[in-house]
Amino acid sequence: MSDIKEAKIMIIEDDDDIREVVKMLLEKQGYKVEEAANGISALTKIDSSVDLIILDVMMPGLSGIEVCKQVRMEYNVPILFLTAKATEDDKAEGLLAGGDDYLTKPFSETELVARVTALLRRYQQYRGKPETSDEETFLTAGDLKVSDQFNAVWKGGEEISLTDIEYRILHLLMTHPNRVFSIKTIYETIWNEPYFYSSNNTVMVHMRKLRKKIEDSPESPKYIRTEWGRGYKFSK
Repeated sequence: MSDIKEAKIMIIEDDDDIREVVKMLLEKQGYKVEEAANGISALTKIDSSVDLIILDVMMPGLSGIEVCKQVRMEYNVPILFLTAKATEDDKAEGLLAGGDDYLTKPFSETELVARVTALLRRYQQYRGKPETSDEETFLTAGDLKVSDQFNAVWKGGEEISLTDIEYRILHLLMTHPNRVFSIKTIYETIWNEPYFYSSNNTVMVHMRKLRKKIEDSPESPKYIRTEWGRGYKFSK
């Protein structure tokens, strides 16, 4: 994907009217759009050519949460959840399953396009590795090794898969070891959006997911430390 306007977006939504509206809005922006009316059908269509997935949470048969978990077993493509349920617990469930962002129904054209553009821009910036890595540099701490340029992370010599958001959080903290970052600073830096109190849960859920991947004991982390009342810091 050399330009976000060349992006291929998969819409997974069982409501025909909503799916058609979203498709129309995205095609109006110049995106290539593929559709699926349910999760089972979607999983047969998703491959490495898909640059972003818009995924309804509540679907019969295979829920959006289950679809997300299965996609995350193979792909790091950004996932934007559509949900009619707006409680913090519902949002946390989607993020823990591997989602990158969520949009509550009903939503405006402006908000949809803004979320899609932001996710695609971040994905474009951090996806993949260059063909040559002669000039690639790394951040290291203990058994962690993190590319300074691209989403590539190793733990104990074994490569681990991080989402774009997780990689960016880890890179931010590792670049400034022992510096305490407030949740507000992390959210505004990583998501590039204004901070609201509800953003706290979004950051905490992603931190929880990140710790599960890089820490030997997520409950007693040695790398990403919580400074109560202040924020998070990376300890070498």
